[in-house]
Parts: sequence; C-alpha cells; structure tokens
Amino acid sequence: MADLLPPETETRTVGVILERRKLDNPWKDFSWRPVQVLPGAPEVPPWTKLSEGEDWVQFYAGPAELHLYRHESETYAYNIESAQPAVWVFLRNTDEAPGIALHGASVDPGEAHAHNDTGDDIVDFVSMPPSILEWMQDYVQRHPPTKEHYKRKRDRANPEALARRTRLYESDPLRQVPEDE
Repeated sequence: MADLLPPETETRTVGVILERRKLDNPWKDFSWRPVQVLPGAPEVPPWTKLSEGEDWVQFYAGPAELHLYRHESETYAYNIESAQPAVWVFLRNTDEAPGIALHGASVDPGEAHAHNDTGDDIVDFVSMPPSILEWMQDYVQRHPPTKEHYKRKRDRANPEALARRTRLYESDPLRQVPEDE
C-alpha cells in the first residue's frame, strides 16, 4: 500500500480505543464512541477488552493509519490551529460481532466531513495525542499551505477561427464550380 501513495505522503499508525455503552432504547442496545487514540499500535489483538463498568465496556478496536498528503496541508493547519486539535475516527455498523467495525481514522477535517455525509459511518473525534500533533506541525512546516490559487486564463477568441473556410471547397472536386471555357 505504501508504494501506491503519492510522493511526500507520510503515514503513522495509531491504536483506537472504543467505548460501548448500554442504552435504554427499544431500537438499539448499545452506542459506540471512540474515547482515545494511542500513538502506535499496541501488541494486543483487536477487540481486546480493556476495562469495564456497570453499563460500559472499553475495547482496543485495532490499528488505523493516519496519512498526511502535501496538497491537504491547509486543512491540517486548520486542525492544528483549532482550540482542540482532533483525530476523527470512522466506525461502521456490521452484522458480525461486536456489531461495529473500525473503518479508519484521519486528522483531516474535510475527510471527516465526507465520511459524515455518507450516512453509513459513525464519525466522532478524540483529542489528538501530543506526539501526533508534533508530527503534523513538522509536516505542515515542511509543506506549507499554498495561499495563492492559480487560475489559468483562457486564450482570447480568434474571430478568424469562426469564419467559414473556403479551402475545404477548393480541395473538394465535387464542390468546385466549373470554369467557363
């Protein structure tokens, strides 16, 4: 997969911790939400139970990869400069146990918005760990956002190009007018 990424793309693996809470709802038994993102992936299998309370359970859901792309550095800067820099976690309901799947994670607010628009994904954010924040700040500093958007100007219309061309008629023997002898 790393071979398919555009140049100047950087990737980090994070571990995602989810919490399942019991609901008093006739249509749904549980709610799921991310509670923490760990820098790096721990050496435990996905869906390991970490802690438990009266009506909640926390699981290590598994690893997710964060990708930084050079052309998205403006949105990363927006995330970094916000009051609470965040990592967005994408979850998807499944029929297999435990009923939810970790679909991915991102530090790009635009990508989180796109996942939210699908209607199929559960999108929620958690606070960004300091090491991920430092990595992003370094990346944005090395690949600053381009402030100026260059819009190509169209060539001016050539009125002669719109005129009828007579060369076609001259070269076609069927369209030539016979000369008087």
